[in-house]
Amino acid sequence: MDLSVAFMGTGGSVPTARRSTACSIVLRGGDRLMFDCGEGSQRQMQRSLGLLQLDEIYLTHLHADHYLGLPGLLKTYDLQDRELPLTIFGPAGTADLFATLRRLMGRTRYEIEVVEVAAGEPLAHDGYEVRPFPVEHRTTAYGWTLVEEIRPGRFDAEAAARLGVPEGPAWGALQQGESVEGSDGTVRPADVLGEQRPSRSLVISGDTAPCVATAEAARGAQLLVHDGSFAEEEAQRAAETAHSTAGQAAALAREAGVAMLALVHISSRYNVNEVLDEARREFEKTVAPRDFDLIEIPYPDRGEPELVPNGARERREAPEADPAKAASLPPEPAA
Repeated sequence: MDLSVAFMGTGGSVPTARRSTACSIVLRGGDRLMFDCGEGSQRQMQRSLGLLQLDEIYLTHLHADHYLGLPGLLKTYDLQDRELPLTIFGPAGTADLFATLRRLMGRTRYEIEVVEVAAGEPLAHDGYEVRPFPVEHRTTAYGWTLVEEIRPGRFDAEAAARLGVPEGPAWGALQQGESVEGSDGTVRPADVLGEQRPSRSLVISGDTAPCVATAEAARGAQLLVHDGSFAEEEAQRAAETAHSTAGQAAALAREAGVAMLALVHISSRYNVNEVLDEARREFEKTVAPRDFDLIEIPYPDRGEPELVPNGARERREAPEADPAKAASLPPEPAA
């Protein structure tokens, strides 16, 4: 099962020519989940993956740079005759916000459901959960954790055949944790399955000061996407605005034992490479994705997360779109 994060907006609260405001899309198998939808998010999608039919949208908090892209995206879906319903999850106040946005974009012919969730309330999906946790910002704000179910151990086909279990549905039942009948009696999953294998988790913090809740949510995660708004020279400013410095985010990542830290929301006042160097002194496996970069997350027993520069453009998914016609900017210096 493929799992990756495509970065549509990696900049701070003000968009620049190179970096849009907060938006990322998690791609897991056939599921398409957007986390925050800053100004111009649909344009960023059109320039990279294509205008995907998202399944769900998750808001970390209700500051404008994290939701201003919603009216345009949702209205465009309506103009494209979308039929599938769409659910938007967020903290308390999301329903009132959406009522205001409704007046801007008008009615849609497809159903939009707005769900206000409480911290710690898991949202079940096929094979994984999405869990909100509280972070420390100037308003009610959540980070989001995607946690997959534990994978069963490897199936031993030779053992199953030796125990007289016919190939086919019975093998599938064993892999699903059910006992079946073999030639000499009942065969249990433990008879043909190895030890359970570790699965994956990823965490998107949204805007936050460094906090215990994020460290706990990210414990052992393959990827932590974290606020890195400021350099260490402005640690006081970070504290006053309830954001993080890159070094603080890196220290948290090290404490949590994550496989990779991705810094986003870096202020445009900084050279990103210099901020990244600060973070790497605390935690070497830190990256600073640019817009349209992608991070692929394999299973832990198959390798480490990998940053793929411009990977969202290379993975363009809209069949009607021509990647050659996508607008482009001169490449940013490598981070």
